[in-house]
Order: sequence, then structure tokens, then C-alpha cells
Amino acid sequence: MSAPNPINNWQRKVQSIGILMIDVSHYLALLLIGCVVIGAAGAEFFSIIQGGKVDLKDILMLFIYLELLAMIGIYFKTHRLPVQFLIYIAITALSRHLVVDVQAVSDTFHLWLLLTITISIFILSIAVFLLTWTASQYGRPEDNIHKHNQNKSPTKLSE
Repeated sequence: MSAPNPINNWQRKVQSIGILMIDVSHYLALLLIGCVVIGAAGAEFFSIIQGGKVDLKDILMLFIYLELLAMIGIYFKTHRLPVQFLIYIAITALSRHLVVDVQAVSDTFHLWLLLTITISIFILSIAVFLLTWTASQYGRPEDNIHKHNQNKSPTKLSE
């Protein structure tokens, strides 16, 4: 048997340190983003309470904050960023824009903007359906990773 190559051992150590640094930076960034989202949601909630009334635009904004927090939570649990949640956030943001901002637009531009936003929401809804359907038919990439890791089970003690 030959002695272990010190260069390969050094490369593995550097690579493991690099992976650790990237993981730590991801977690720190997610914690900061989560704190900012919680702070923004709290400020929105307190402005609703101070205003004394709740509008649909306020509720939709709180749903956007909730979806952002759910997406961050899913990343912490699974180490995956679900595309469906990004699409849900986009649909909610477009719905909020449709309800709140389109009313302030001039009449001639109003119809085209209304039509464009509605078609965008429809296309995003189709995308969510297709992502969900293909995942149920063919699986998700992370399903293959879990199967691959299960096949690499530790050696049996009896061997």
C-alpha cells in the first residue's frame, strides 16, 4: 500500500473549510434576511393597528412577508430554495399591484396594464401547476440525492 498523498489531504481540508465558510455565510445571510422580513412585517402590522383599519393591500403585504418567511424556513430545513414559493410571492405581489396600484392609472392605459398583469398571473399559475405536476410524475432532483445518500450506507459491522 502506498502512503496517502499529502497534496490530496491538503486539498480536502481546504475544500471542507471553503464549504463550511459558504454554509456559514448562507445561514448568516438568511438570518439577516429573516430579521429584516420580521421587522418589516412588524412595522406593517403596527401601521395597520395605528391606522385603525385594515385594507386588502395591507393583508396582501402581510401574506408576502409570510411567504418570504416560509421560504426562508424551508431553506433552513431542506437546504433547497423552492421555486414554487418564489412564484407564489410573485403572484401575490402582482395581485397586490392589481388591487392597489392599477386604480390610480389613467383609463387608456388601465386596460392594457390590467390585461398584462392578469396574463402574467395566469402564466405564473401555469408554471406552478407544471412544476408540481412534473415533480409528482418524475420526482424532484433532491429525491435522487436522498436516494443516492441512502445507497451510501455505512459498512455493516458483520463484514
